[in-house]
Amino acid sequence: MVIEGDRLNNKHRITSNIVKGSLGNMVEWFDWYIYASFSIYFAGAFFPSNNQTAELLSTAAVFAIGFLMRPFGSFVMGKYADQHGRRSALTLSVSIMAVGSLLIALVPTYQTIGIMSPVILVLIRMIQGLSLGGEYGISATYLSEMAGPKRRGFYASFQYVTLISGQLLALLIQIILQTYLADAQLRSWGWRIPFILGAIGAIIVLYLRLSMDETIQYRKTARKSSPKGTLSLLAKYPKQVLTVIGLTFGGTIAFYTYTTYMQKYMVNTLDLSPHTVALINFGALFIFMLLQPLFGYISDKVGRKPLLYWFGVMGTLLTVPIFKGLKAFDNPIAAFLLMLAGLLIVSGYTSINAIVKAELFPTEIRALGVGFPYGLTVAIFGGTVEYIALWLKSIQHESWFFYYVSAAILVSLLVYFKMTETTKNSHLDT
Repeated sequence: MVIEGDRLNNKHRITSNIVKGSLGNMVEWFDWYIYASFSIYFAGAFFPSNNQTAELLSTAAVFAIGFLMRPFGSFVMGKYADQHGRRSALTLSVSIMAVGSLLIALVPTYQTIGIMSPVILVLIRMIQGLSLGGEYGISATYLSEMAGPKRRGFYASFQYVTLISGQLLALLIQIILQTYLADAQLRSWGWRIPFILGAIGAIIVLYLRLSMDETIQYRKTARKSSPKGTLSLLAKYPKQVLTVIGLTFGGTIAFYTYTTYMQKYMVNTLDLSPHTVALINFGALFIFMLLQPLFGYISDKVGRKPLLYWFGVMGTLLTVPIFKGLKAFDNPIAAFLLMLAGLLIVSGYTSINAIVKAELFPTEIRALGVGFPYGLTVAIFGGTVEYIALWLKSIQHESWFFYYVSAAILVSLLVYFKMTETTKNSHLDT
């Protein structure tokens, strides 16, 4: 009875820690995504222009700049997590994001302070990029180390459950504000509301994260006097680093294509109303979120590579038809179904990419090994998705973007064929 009670108590603590870690991840991504969701409304406040595409192009450039800071964040925060603990790093990360969201809510517009307005916005997004860059690697490491050997894929998939739920929450706030505020009100002051809510949510999560347990694997490694979280140590794992880069390349481009650019595409190219697009995105992303634990559970049974093959093959073959279909059918129901089809394909990557990367590295370098090459790849390729797509549209070659996404997924597919099955040789078991 005592042993059984201890086992149940331990399972409860594991679940509690995973929930607290995941909620923090959700709030961080909510704070990040409200920028993308509400850029349609505040673009003119920071980059006034008579052309909507030009305004969106400017906000997309700032979105990309925020991404460029993510490798620095993943390096600094990943090193900190390997040297000082996962819990401390996760607490620091959410604190930085809270400050950034509050500052965006308070920034005066271009009409008030001129060029300083977009300059301040860029600086804040750079700070938030540092926070988010650290959050991914540390969160992936924490969830992977907390999970039991037979359920790692399932538990680690909750990183994207909370990532997507953060985006869903941003869309839900958008839908509510669109319902109760006029378009002019949203463009004038309404867009500031979600940033205030994001800052409040981050403060609540900060309190929860302070009560999290440190992982057993880190505590055991912390007792050793060997160096942890250094670039020289990371350099001893070149194959793993290159695998993370190749694994991420096509996945991050596909993910941001379907979850952030798709919204702009439906408004700016298909001429659907922002409210209709918000509803389409909410429905498709909600189902996408529910798919993550299912795919993660399947990976615990059949391995990680079959799911990566699913994403690589289907993404390469169907990306162009999906986007051309959106333009050909040009109605909300078809847009929903085609977006959902794309997200079903991407689930083969999103559900397991965190656990695959965590299984590649030993404990003393895991947070940095997972986060830094990932952050570098996302900064260069994920953060520029919207900018490249909008730029190609501005020069009348929008369809080239669809082939670019397909080619990127094909490159990652070649990496999946070459890499080993991480469940059979996991450093998490060492």
